Amino acid sequence: QFCAVGVLVNSGSRHEAKYLSGISHFLEKLAFSSTAQFGSKDEILLTLEKHGGICDCQASRDTIMYAVSADARGLDTVVSLLADVTLQPRLSDEEIEMTRMAIRFELEDLNMRPDPEPLLTEMIHAAAFRDNTVGLNRFCPVENTDKIDRAVLHSYLSSYYTPDRMVLAGVGIEHEHLVECARKYLLGVQPVWGSGQGRAVDRSVAQYTGGIIKVEKDMSDVSLGPTPIPELTHIMIGLESCSFLEDDFIPFAVLNMMMGGGGSFSAGGPGKGMFTRLYLNVLNRHHWMYNATSYHHSYEDTGLLCIHASADPKQVREMVEIITREFILMAGAVGEVELERAKTQLKSMLMMNLESRPVIFEDVGRQVLATNTRKLPHELCDLISQVKPSDIKRVVTKMLHKKPAVAALGDLTDLPTYEHIQAALSSKDWRLPAFCATVELSKAALEHWTVKSSCKEPALPLEEEFDPLKPTVWKSCSVVVYACEEIKRPLNN
Repeated sequence: QFCAVGVLVNSGSRHEAKYLSGISHFLEKLAFSSTAQFGSKDEILLTLEKHGGICDCQASRDTIMYAVSADARGLDTVVSLLADVTLQPRLSDEEIEMTRMAIRFELEDLNMRPDPEPLLTEMIHAAAFRDNTVGLNRFCPVENTDKIDRAVLHSYLSSYYTPDRMVLAGVGIEHEHLVECARKYLLGVQPVWGSGQGRAVDRSVAQYTGGIIKVEKDMSDVSLGPTPIPELTHIMIGLESCSFLEDDFIPFAVLNMMMGGGGSFSAGGPGKGMFTRLYLNVLNRHHWMYNATSYHHSYEDTGLLCIHASADPKQVREMVEIITREFILMAGAVGEVELERAKTQLKSMLMMNLESRPVIFEDVGRQVLATNTRKLPHELCDLISQVKPSDIKRVVTKMLHKKPAVAALGDLTDLPTYEHIQAALSSKDWRLPAFCATVELSKAALEHWTVKSSCKEPALPLEEEFDPLKPTVWKSCSVVVYACEEIKRPLNN
C-alpha cells in the first residue's frame, strides 16, 4: 500500500517582486539536498529506497510543492524527512554552485528545444501581467545565478516558509496517523534561518495589463536529430479570464475543452479531441498550420485563456486572422452537441486524472492551500453539468472587452502590429486592417507639386527633390490623396 505525502507552500515566482528573480527556481533545484539530519542527497535517496520511495519538488508561480511517494508503513520516516527538507536545509556553498550550473544548463536547453511551449508560456504571462505577480519570470535569469546565495535564500524563506502558509497533505494513509506525525516532526521545529520575520509578505493582487512581447529567433535549425524540422513562427494570443475562486471558472474550463486543438501530426486516438473547434475550424481547413491549441491558466486572483498557433513565417498574417476569428466566434452560437461533448470530455479527464495518487495529493493540497476546503470530484462534475450555452456566451463577451496579450517567437517579418491585432479582436469581421499605407508628404514637399486634375507626374522629378522612402515621412494607416498618382508601399509593422 503506497501513499503520497508532501508539503505545499504558498510561495513562488509571483512573490519575488522585492527579491532577486529566480529564488523559487533555485529552491526547486536545491530541494532534497543535505539537511541537518541527512548529510547529502544520496543519504535521502537511500533512506527513501528502504520504503520504495521517490521524491520530487516542483515550483510554480504560486506554489512550491515537496512530495514523496513511498510505502505507507514508512510514514514516520517520510514526514520526518519532509520536515527536515523544508525547514532545515543546509544550503551549502557547493550545493548552491551546483544549482547555478544546473540552472544555466536548463536555460540553455530551453532555448534549444524544438518545442517552444515553456518559453511562450513565460512570454504570454509577462505580456499579460507586465512586471507584476504572475507576470514575473518563473525561470531564474542568467544574470541572477551568481547573485543568489545563502543569505538571499534565507531572507526569502524567513518570510514565506511559515506555518500559516504551509499545508501537509497525504493520500493513502489514515488521517489520525498523519496528524500524529505532523505533531511529532513539525510542531515547534526551529527553522535553520531562525524565527525572526523577514520582509513583509507580498500580497499584491494581479494587475492585467495586456501587451506584446516579441522575440526574433532563427527557428530554421532546431532539429536535434538528422530529420529536419520545418521553420515555424509561433504566436500565442491570450485574454484575461477569471480566478479559480470565481463561479465563472467552470464555464471557462468547459470553453477551453470545447476549443481543444493540438498538433497536425500528434499521436492519439479516440478521445483526442478531433471534434474540438480548433481541429474542425483550423487544423482541418488550413493544411499549412502545424499547431493550434487552447490553454487556460488560472490563479487565485486572475486567469488567462490563450491560443497557441504555429505556421510557416510567410503565413503569419493569415494565422493571426484565423486565431482572432476563433476568439470572436467563441461569443457566437454554441451548439448543444459540441457543448455536451466538451462537458463530457472535461468530466472524463477529471476523473481519469484523479485515479492517480500523486494527482489526488496535489489536488487536495492545492485546494486546501487556496480555500481551506476541498471540492470533491462529484461536486465538480455537477458544476460542469450545469454549464449552459448562455454561460459560455456571457464569460466570452466579458473576456473580449479586455486588451489582448500577445507572444511571438521566430521570424516575425510579417507579424501585424499589436494595434492591428487589437483592432481585429474588436471588429465584427475579425479582419486585420489593410496592409498598406500612403505617403503623407510634408508641407515643404507639397510645394513642389503642381495640383491639377490632369497632372500625372510631379512638377519636379520626385527622386531629385524628395525621397518618399525616408522613415520620417511614413505614417501608418494615413490616407492622403494628391492630384498625381498615389504612392503606396506595404508596411511590415
